[in-house]
Amino acid sequence: MEISEELRCLFSGTVEERNGSYVIEVPEQELRLGDLQADETYRVAVLPAPATNEADNTDTVPQPEQPPQKPPVEEGEQRTVEIENIGDQGDGITRVDRGFVVIVPDTEQSERVTIEITDVRENVAFAEVVERVSYYE
Repeated sequence: MEISEELRCLFSGTVEERNGSYVIEVPEQELRLGDLQADETYRVAVLPAPATNEADNTDTVPQPEQPPQKPPVEEGEQRTVEIENIGDQGDGITRVDRGFVVIVPDTEQSERVTIEITDVRENVAFAEVVERVSYYE
């Protein structure tokens, strides 16, 4: 399956019936991170969860093992990004391809900077500011 570069968030949820409608709740964190805004319209894809056998809690249909996705950034790589949020520790947070999180110290929310990736982990990367960029460039 191909994942769009426009993907804003990805989470698992349960479809619930409420007053004649069906609802999937969006976790509060997805709005706090700034990728989604309340009262905006988004496209939603619904994918089935793997079937499980309740008796032994194993998949009833063998699923092919998916290789882990490689992080979309590499150490030494430079990118120009916009700082989307400030994390609990005061560091800037931006997201790149597939929503991959990059933490950038010494930045402010909405600041546009060129960064160099200094450390890449499975689900997060760390970067340093190389240059502060004007929005008019």
